Amino acid sequence: MTFQQEIDRRRTFGIISHPDAGKTTLTEKLLLFGGAIQEAGAVKSNKIKKGATSDFMEIERQRGISVATSVLAFEYNGIKINILDTPGHKDFAEDTFRTLTAVDSVIVVIDVAKGVEEQTEKLVEVCRMRNIPMIVFINKLDREGKDAFDLLDEIEQKLGLKVTPLSFPIGMGYDFKGIYNIWEKNVNLFTGDSRKDIEETIEISDLSDANLDTLVGEDAANQLREEIELVEGIYPEFDKDAYLGGDLQPVFFGSALNNFGVRELLDCFVEIAPKPTPKHSEERLVKPDESKFTGFVFKIHANMDPKHRDRLAFIKIVSGEFKRNTPYLHVRHGKKLKFSSPNAFFAERKEIVDVSYPGDIVGLHDTGNFKIGDTLTEGEQINYTGIPSFSPEHFRYINNADPLKAKQLYKGIDQLMDEGVAQLFTLELNGRKVIGTVGALQYEVIQYRLEHEYGAKCTYENLNVHKACWVDPEDDKNDEYKEFVRVKQRYLAKDKEGQLVFLADSAFSIQMTQQKYPTVKLHFTSEYS
Repeated sequence: MTFQQEIDRRRTFGIISHPDAGKTTLTEKLLLFGGAIQEAGAVKSNKIKKGATSDFMEIERQRGISVATSVLAFEYNGIKINILDTPGHKDFAEDTFRTLTAVDSVIVVIDVAKGVEEQTEKLVEVCRMRNIPMIVFINKLDREGKDAFDLLDEIEQKLGLKVTPLSFPIGMGYDFKGIYNIWEKNVNLFTGDSRKDIEETIEISDLSDANLDTLVGEDAANQLREEIELVEGIYPEFDKDAYLGGDLQPVFFGSALNNFGVRELLDCFVEIAPKPTPKHSEERLVKPDESKFTGFVFKIHANMDPKHRDRLAFIKIVSGEFKRNTPYLHVRHGKKLKFSSPNAFFAERKEIVDVSYPGDIVGLHDTGNFKIGDTLTEGEQINYTGIPSFSPEHFRYINNADPLKAKQLYKGIDQLMDEGVAQLFTLELNGRKVIGTVGALQYEVIQYRLEHEYGAKCTYENLNVHKACWVDPEDDKNDEYKEFVRVKQRYLAKDKEGQLVFLADSAFSIQMTQQKYPTVKLHFTSEYS
């Protein structure tokens, strides 16, 4: 297969949703169709004892939520699909925002009963800012939920999307009969038997066919005919260019838990979803079909395997071929590194790969060289942009609860911060360590992982901080800046990169500081430099 053919058969996408909309379950079912797993597990379902394959951290299994972004790959009909399953929980939003820099398109999962929820709104906004093509999957149709047309209205109004249904439900909840696939013109009947891996579909090219009455009953058939007529009257026809430009969003209906409507979604996705796309760096636009390799780190995960203290840096390949045992330039360090065992993923199974192509995600074993946002190339000095670090919303002092384990604690904190789980600030005045997070749940995750992965125990103390502001003086020699440092000494800290940060205790205090010291700029995000 040629280099161009390898690029053309790649599809890299993320799945986003509010917690509990069924994102991880959908991921499992997609893997089932790819033949990647024999039996899909569902999160928090007592019926199936097998845990979900994409949740591999112990705390995820206990809580039934995804905390880390998993990377999963499988083949389907000759297409190589890379899925990034993101945490839906809002406390892990930052991880999800970073993951969205590594995908070419997105599937948004919406719960039929709850409709559009807060976290979905935030994530879709990020996708719209970047014009990422989106497909919407309305899940849990085997339960009672909102009317299909009401849901489509809600998606358009709350998310600001322009939708066109490519499948439509026949009934809902107890009356759920199946799905009419507008895209392929056939009917998929719902049996409620999740053991059947793939349901039979019955081709119906004409809705006035009397066969439809026999299959779903006269009432349901007539209702479907009316609804499809409405759909064709109200919604625009599907236009692939509008979808790829982020201006039109196709919608599918189904029930991931019952493995229903998932194949339709996947078949259409493989056909319409974008191939690997060009990406902006600070210096220029990089295209996938360039012969020279470039890629960037969008995630770091420590201790993928607790038995070996390993860190994996996840690299998205943007252009060229990434080859094993070939030296590549780490642009920030200015040194060459080579990797003897680059990994491709399938949930808990990792395989060593010799060559990877644009669109692929590769895991590189890392001893501490990488940070999020780092660029690797064959020698060109380019830096990929757009992976910011946000100002945290929660701040606590972190204390060592076992003096004999100080070394393990600091090593653990250091590695977890490199992963981007949270941010570490060291106070200038007394060197105390402060951990800032986007959500409160991260403190539990950090405490749990420090104990179980590093053998260190910590306690927290609350700290009254409203926001962390990165300090950017016009001139760090002038008197105004020196006065700012002297007066605000108690509130100043350094982040992990050694950048000065002002820990403001209120919005008012930020306002006053900006008025009093106009040459000292305060920023709420730091681009990982």
